[in-house]
Amino acid sequence: MHRGFLGLTAALSLTVLIVLLWGVTRKDTPSQSAAGQPLVQVIVPDLSVQARRGERLFDENCVACHGGNAAGRDGIGPPLVHKIYEPGHHADGAFYLAAKQGVRAHHWPFGNMPPVATVSMNDMESIILYVRELQRANGIF
Repeated sequence: MHRGFLGLTAALSLTVLIVLLWGVTRKDTPSQSAAGQPLVQVIVPDLSVQARRGERLFDENCVACHGGNAAGRDGIGPPLVHKIYEPGHHADGAFYLAAKQGVRAHHWPFGNMPPVATVSMNDMESIILYVRELQRANGIF
């Protein structure tokens, strides 16, 4: 009886350890990095003409918080090339609203996002296309 209990305890402990290690090493969570460093690695595809315009606009208006190639910035802002922002969860309209109205923090510990008054709706169309092309190149549909 005592041996069976010890075996069961060992098996449960091993299971818990495996689950914890799996959670720490999963690829869909941002990597640990120094403040301001990218949170995810981003593959940059050959961009369409409109997405290249979106890249320029993103670099002018969004890169300070969301990082180069929308990879996020540790301690500053989330990566947009992440499954949380896939079209099925955050449709294009969510990006338009975020720029126009700001966003209350709900997925990440970075605080609230203020509105971005310098970006027009037309600009957002190109920025969203850029982000979506990056997402598709990185397996986010």
